[in-house]
Amino acid sequence: MGGDHAPHEVVAGAVHAVRERGLAVVLVGNPRVLYEALADHDATKEVPIVRAEEALAMNEGALASLRRPRSSIAVACHLARRGDACAVVSAGSTAGVVATGRLRLKPQQNVLRPAIAVPLPTLPHPTVLVDAGANADVKPEMLVQFAHLGAAYAELAHGVAEPKVGLLTIGSEPEKGNKLVKRANELLQSSPGLHFAGNVEGHDLLTGKVDVITADGFTGNVALKTMEGAVRYAFAELRATIEESRVAKLGAALQRSRLRELRRRLDAEAYGGAVLLGLNGTVVIAHGSSRAPAISAACQLATDLSNDGIVARIGERIAASHRSHRLW
Repeated sequence: MGGDHAPHEVVAGAVHAVRERGLAVVLVGNPRVLYEALADHDATKEVPIVRAEEALAMNEGALASLRRPRSSIAVACHLARRGDACAVVSAGSTAGVVATGRLRLKPQQNVLRPAIAVPLPTLPHPTVLVDAGANADVKPEMLVQFAHLGAAYAELAHGVAEPKVGLLTIGSEPEKGNKLVKRANELLQSSPGLHFAGNVEGHDLLTGKVDVITADGFTGNVALKTMEGAVRYAFAELRATIEESRVAKLGAALQRSRLRELRRRLDAEAYGGAVLLGLNGTVVIAHGSSRAPAISAACQLATDLSNDGIVARIGERIAASHRSHRLW
């Protein structure tokens, strides 16, 4: 029920995930509205519906999750918690999804704060940025845990055997940054099970220099939104330049397949969405403006992460790090 184009685009994405990807999807929300949307695709018998009395609006924040215990995202999390679903996908309010996930699914043992992981379109595989907006105020120990969360995600989702971790700050030298970053740098250097490659800067976001970039949610979200805006601006300028002359249009026509591939690779929706890591369950947060293909991709991502055991992998990493810290 959440998203700028809900419920019709979300339902269309769910139907695509069932028919084209072979996934099992259940829709949570207003039964009458969802049934009518499914009827448009002749899919009323293919996708089951679970009733939810309310839905969080896109402009509602974390407190709304407490005021609306029967919201669609709350019911979806409840299904995952009791084992009736393997994962949760939502294109609704990020703050609402994060707060409801924390409340209903609970953080994993020894996880200080769940964090949002977002794939950045680098080569040869995406770079994981974590945290991308769940925690604006953090402690150095949390940045270390975010690194472990991101490393587990890079291992399972992108097949990276030993992910290299970078700490996002204002300079590559260890002494660059505020007190939070300086202390986090010290902790990351001695954290077992992490391949810490040092500090990275904003211009390293799309270079593939590291496999995981750890940051507080405020810094990470600003960096992410800045990058997304820059990509949109670059494509708008490219389109305007191409349309200026016949020669440019001819050149673009000759490179059409490459331009389409570049656009697909830089399209955030192609990756399925962000993942809320550190909970006792798999939660994928699709972009609020997601259309049907993005919702289908989000369902695939959620299924893959659940089947690959992302929760267990994170639990192992955090437990090992916690034991080492106690011994130290």
